[in-house]
Amino acid sequence: MSEQEIKTKSQKDTEAVNEEVPAPTPFSEDTAVCIVSVKSLKENWQKWSDDHQEYQKHNPFSQETRPSVVVPQRGQDDYGRPMQGSMTEQRGRDAHTHVSREVQELCEVIRNIGEPRNGDDGGGSRDGSVIAVEFGKLFEHYVTISNKLVGILLRARKQRLVHFEGEMLWQGKDDNVMITLMT
Repeated sequence: MSEQEIKTKSQKDTEAVNEEVPAPTPFSEDTAVCIVSVKSLKENWQKWSDDHQEYQKHNPFSQETRPSVVVPQRGQDDYGRPMQGSMTEQRGRDAHTHVSREVQELCEVIRNIGEPRNGDDGGGSRDGSVIAVEFGKLFEHYVTISNKLVGILLRARKQRLVHFEGEMLWQGKDDNVMITLMT
């Protein structure tokens, strides 16, 4: 191939490349929307970052220095409690409501399947009659409702709604222990 042919071929290649490259397009409305949304994303991220840093200033487990934060001390009313209005406080209230509902449901089940008895076994009725049920019978009936019977019974006993002997109830071993409804 001669030098002239090489130059001609090179010019043709350059012209072909120039023809394939489109001219830059000016900004359109769609491009402006993209720029605005990226800007708003950046602003939202910065807001989240600032809020998180502010939250960490009040977090007692944060590693940041917090000279302005007053941490509750033992004996104060808010010691060991979540911050007012926090999601943790809301979850705690929801859990308390759920457990209270389960305790009431357990008392209703005991009323329905229990048998009236004399009040000499620690029951709480003034007229001497109480409703009682054996743990085994209650366990067999309640297992279709919830798998947390013993925990709910312990909570109900703490609230003085039921009475039973012993610290803990075990399936099989304590099937004959009487559970007495106090209300």
